[in-house]
This record gives sequence, structure tokens and C-alpha cells, in this order.
Amino acid sequence: MPQLYDHYKNSVISELLKGGRYTNKMQVPKLEKVVVNMGVSTRFENMKDVMVEAQKELETITGQKALVTKARTSIANFKVRRGMPVGCKVTLRGARMYEFLERFLNAALPRIRDFRGVNPRGFDGRGSYTLGVKDQTIFPEVELDKIKHNLGMDITIVTTANTDAEAKELLKLLGMPFSS
Repeated sequence: MPQLYDHYKNSVISELLKGGRYTNKMQVPKLEKVVVNMGVSTRFENMKDVMVEAQKELETITGQKALVTKARTSIANFKVRRGMPVGCKVTLRGARMYEFLERFLNAALPRIRDFRGVNPRGFDGRGSYTLGVKDQTIFPEVELDKIKHNLGMDITIVTTANTDAEAKELLKLLGMPFSS
């Protein structure tokens, strides 16, 4: 198992139990899944090539096959028709989720230029945290020579916490560097 999971089992659970909010370790919030989403703009003329590139990048970063997402509705202003491919996503659970988060926290985030921490206001009210990454080159797995288009991504961390405060405390103990 990944080191982040061992850290969660050995120290995070006991630290959260010391706070007095939980009576047993089954009540302690845990990570449920991580969803990595890459949207592809319709401004590219060679949309299929960009979509294939985005899929390959996402598969390289996460280590799992990417699913192509399609538009649910037509939007004339954006030149998007219903059923048109608009991006790709990967849902990570279990060991792959912890490995991805470990690489993201320890290798990718420190590579962001002028990094001062992640925004603490990315919570949704139910214990999930979402942050955006403007450039996929912060991940060490990505080969800089092969990149043709700069594609950003959204990373959503879903926890079993009931409130944002519980989720923030969990993520902070796992090593998420929130800005003040």
C-alpha cells in the first residue's frame, strides 16, 4: 500500500480521534475517490487530435484509462452540439487514489511556479474539495517534448466527511498545503 495510506491509518486517524469529535475510528472521515477531469476547448480545429492527446496525458498522469465525456446539451454560443466529445475524466479509488494523491502533494504541487498553497475555499459544502491546475506539465510523468497543447485539469477529492471543516482537517493532516 502507498505511504499516504499508511500515514492515514497510523497517524491521521489517531489525531482526529484525539480532537474529541469522534468516539470510534469508524466515524473518522476518509477519502472516497479522486476524480481528475480534463476539459478540451472547442476552439481547436483538430479537435480529435487534441482529445487523443488529452486522453494520453491523463492516462500517463493517473495510470488508468481515461473516459471520454460528451456534451449533455447543445450550446450554440460555444459551438457545442449534444453528444460531442468535450473532455475526458478518470475516477481513482483505493491504492491508485492514494498513489496519485501522494505524487500530487509531494511532486507536482511543489513544481508550480510561485506556489503559496492551494485555495481553502474550494469546498462544496458536503466535504468534497475541488482545485484546478492550469498546466499538466507540473506532473513529473509528463514528457515536455511531446506536449503540443497546454491543457488544464480539475481535481476533485471526495471524502466521507459531513462538513467542510471536517474535510479540511482531514486533508490538512494528509499534507494538503492550504494557503492562509
